Amino acid sequence: MSRFSCPTVLVAAPASGQGKTTLCCALARLHTRAGRRVSVFKCGPDFLDPHWLTLASGRPVHQLDLWMTGQADCEQRLHQAAQTSDLIIVEGVMGLFDGDPSAADLARRFDLPVLAVIDASAMAGTFGALAWGLQHYREGMRWAGVLANRVASTGHALMLETSLRDPASWLGALMRDAALALPERHLGLVIAGELDDAMQRLDAAADALLETPLGQMSSDALQAWAVEFKPPPSEPDQPNRAAPGMVFRPLEGRVIAVARDAAFCFIYAANLSTLENLGADVVYFSPLADEQLPPCDAVWLPGGYPELHAEKLAANQAMKNAIAAHVAAGKPLWAECGGMMALFDELVLVNGERHALWGLLEGRVTMQPRLAALGPQQLELPAGLLRGHTFHYSTCSTLLAPAGRTQAAPGRKLRGQGEALYVAGPTGALRASYFHAWFPSSPEATTNLFLEAAHD
Repeated sequence: MSRFSCPTVLVAAPASGQGKTTLCCALARLHTRAGRRVSVFKCGPDFLDPHWLTLASGRPVHQLDLWMTGQADCEQRLHQAAQTSDLIIVEGVMGLFDGDPSAADLARRFDLPVLAVIDASAMAGTFGALAWGLQHYREGMRWAGVLANRVASTGHALMLETSLRDPASWLGALMRDAALALPERHLGLVIAGELDDAMQRLDAAADALLETPLGQMSSDALQAWAVEFKPPPSEPDQPNRAAPGMVFRPLEGRVIAVARDAAFCFIYAANLSTLENLGADVVYFSPLADEQLPPCDAVWLPGGYPELHAEKLAANQAMKNAIAAHVAAGKPLWAECGGMMALFDELVLVNGERHALWGLLEGRVTMQPRLAALGPQQLELPAGLLRGHTFHYSTCSTLLAPAGRTQAAPGRKLRGQGEALYVAGPTGALRASYFHAWFPSSPEATTNLFLEAAHD
């Protein structure tokens, strides 16, 4: 396989909430409107930002994480993107050096130029010190420059620019403008598909960026960010791996129904492609709008926002009955986080409202005002080890005995116990956990989740 070169930039910040997603969307939308092919990636296990990044670029957005997805998977995806793109944008996670592995680790591993966006709304000369620190804190990291966000005026922008030790680092300023902000709620950004004006917001951000040096970079100027991507030394673990001359498609002929609507929307694009590569026929349904499951052999209830739609979910008795009949027939159901929440007897909101849900798991889920769990974790199943993460604002109270628990990612420590894995149904084919799984990390374990019984 050949090496391919493509202008690439990793957009980072000193902390969360600085405007990384807005800038990435504006940059992607600007170049897509100009007819360029833009591929966007997101660092870390994030479900929400990719909805906006996909809308801005018109292409699927995949995650890059040196632990969860693995170095070989990152190498392969970047190498593939370089073959079909005029620009690659990687959105960082949290602050540039936060996490293990961090966005900076990814940038150094693949020699990605780093573009820092800094919320400068409450600073002047310190902007230069912060930019200098981000650029020089770790040796061997390429630097693309810095952009100031939420700037008050042209005079303020001039103060920020003159604070830089290296004037060439200045990529411009985005003015403070509520129209450019992407709305948020407790788990992160509101999903783009929920807003009628989502594309108008992106166009407004792209128009604003067009007024900056960053937005005015030509195709030739972008070549300063060229990165050469070599093919991975060996193929990463793929769902179709098998003995030479054989194809690993154990889900061939099986139909997997995936819940996908405003209540169940935390879905990695790579998880869907993994199921398809394993041979499954993936179909979709809406627990909010549909009364029946599509004809299927297995169901996946991904995470999302059941708490925002609890009344409607509770009122859809026909769907509740369809899910119950599926489980009673001994067919597999994998539910993670929000999907698991919907399976319990009751959901209690922060304001005390109670909603009777699907009643397939005994117990109660209660929303909390603060984050209840966060971090990379892994789940060991008889067929393999799934990597993933946990991120939720609810807790669950149940007498069900866990069939297993997640473990911390290597080098990490858990605060308390790992996430419980619950097994139910007449054949043990219903499995549920707060854990969000990255299916490509173990095609064998993924296959087991969607076969007839747990066999635990």
